[in-house]
Amino acid sequence: MLKAVILIGGPQKGTRFRPLSFEVPKPLFPVAGVPMIQHHIEACAQVAGMQEILLIGFYQPDEPLTRFLEAAQQEFNLPIRYLQEFAPLGTGGGLYHFRDQILAGGPEAFFVLNADVCSDFPLSTMLEVHRHQPHPFLLLGTTANRTQSLNYGCIVENPQTHEVLHYVEKPSTFVSDIINCGIYLFSPEALKPLRDVFQRNQQDGQLEDSSGLWPGAGTIRLEQDVFSALAGQGQIYVHLTDGIWSQIKSAGSALYASRLYLSQYQLTHPERLAKHTPGGPRIRGTHLAPIPNLCPPAQPPLPTELVLTLDPEVKSQSLPSLNQMWFGVFAPRSSLLLLGNVYIHPTAKVAPSAVLGPNVSIGEGVTMGEGVRLRESIVLHGATLQEHTCVLHSIVGWGSTVGRWARVEGTPNDPNPNDPRAHMDSESLFKDGKLLPAITILGCRVRIPAEVLILNSIVLPHKELSRSFTNQIIL
Repeated sequence: MLKAVILIGGPQKGTRFRPLSFEVPKPLFPVAGVPMIQHHIEACAQVAGMQEILLIGFYQPDEPLTRFLEAAQQEFNLPIRYLQEFAPLGTGGGLYHFRDQILAGGPEAFFVLNADVCSDFPLSTMLEVHRHQPHPFLLLGTTANRTQSLNYGCIVENPQTHEVLHYVEKPSTFVSDIINCGIYLFSPEALKPLRDVFQRNQQDGQLEDSSGLWPGAGTIRLEQDVFSALAGQGQIYVHLTDGIWSQIKSAGSALYASRLYLSQYQLTHPERLAKHTPGGPRIRGTHLAPIPNLCPPAQPPLPTELVLTLDPEVKSQSLPSLNQMWFGVFAPRSSLLLLGNVYIHPTAKVAPSAVLGPNVSIGEGVTMGEGVRLRESIVLHGATLQEHTCVLHSIVGWGSTVGRWARVEGTPNDPNPNDPRAHMDSESLFKDGKLLPAITILGCRVRIPAEVLILNSIVLPHKELSRSFTNQIIL
C-alpha cells in the first residue's frame, strides 16, 4: 500500500500571495479552475495502491478547508485527512510529528509533495524507479539555467547511478543546474534521520533552556537538516523529469501555473476546456482534437515541423486544403472539435460576443457582458465584467466589478521563452523604492468604474475606485 502527504503550510506563510490569500487559504486558491492542491490530489489518486492522502499544515480547519476535504473524499473515493500542526514545524517537522499516522497500516512508501508547486506529477514513474532500486529518499529534480538555479535547492548527482552526492539549498554561487522540485518519495526508513534531527534539536535546546520545553525542537527543515547532511551517503537519489514544473509563490506565478495546467488539460482533462460552439463566446488560442470514431484512416503524413494556427494573422506555408485539417490524420473539418485552453465554470454567464483566451480561467457565478476581451487572466467567483471591458494579464477577485469600457491590464513576468530551462523568477514588488511592473490584482469586492485604466496595480479588498491608476498599490 502507498500513502501521500501534502505539505500545505499555514497563514504565516504565503505573504507574497496577498491580497488573494486574505479570502481563502493559499492551497485552495483556484488554479486552472480547481483549488491548487486538487491537482496534487488527482495525481496521487491515480497511483495504483494509493490508500490515503494526508494534508499537514497549521491552518485552522475552517469551513472552506473542511468543505473541500469532504468534496475531495467523495470525488476520489479515497480517505483524505487534515493533520494540524501545533506550531509551524518546517518541511520535515510535520512528517516526524505525525509519523504514527503516516506509518499506520504499514505503507510500502509514501509520497511527500509541497502544495505550492505546479507539475504534471510523474508519481507512477517515481514509484517504478523506487521499486527497481529502493532507497530511503527519492527526489524529483528538473533543470534550471545557471542564474535561476541559485533560487532553488541544487543537486549534484552521480550521472550513472543518480545518487545525490551534494545538496545545497539556495547557494550563493553556482553549484548545479539540477534543482529540487519539492516532490519526493520516501520509504518508512526515511523517518529515522528525522528522528535524529529532532533528538539533536532537543539536546541543543536543553542547553539553552533549562525547562526542557524548547519549542524549536520539533522544527525540521528537510532540505538543510536532512538532504544536505545525508548527501553522498547512498541514501538520497534523484529522478529527473522534463515535464512541466513551476513554483507558485506569488499571484504572478499562479497565473503562469494556470497556463501550464490549462495546456496540460488537452491530455488529462479535455472535458474541462471550453468548447468553441456556434453562438457561444469566441475562444482564442485553440487546438484541434479529433472526435473519436469520426476521423478517417491516416493518410501520408505532412512534414513534422508543420505548425497549425487558427489566428488569421499568422499564415502557414503548407496547410492542408480548406476542408481538411491535420491532427496526426487527415480529417474533415466537420469531425473536429475546437478546444481552447480556457476554463469556464458551468454556472458562469458569458455573452456570445466575448472573446476569451488564450489561458483564461473563469470561476463560479461570473457574469461577462457583450464585447468583453479576456486574455491570460483569472476571474474569480462572483465577479462581473460589464460590456466591452478588456482584462489582460490580471486576476479579478471574488465579487469584484469592472465597469463598461474599462481596461485592467498587467505586465507578465514569464520565463524566457528562448531558454527551455528558464523558470519563473521570484517576484519582488519593489526595486529602488519603486513598484515594479507586474500583473494587476483586484482583491475581493473591488469596484472599477467605467472607462478607466488600471495598469500594473494591486487593489486591496473592498475598494471602490473613481479614476485610473498606474503602477500603484491601492490600500
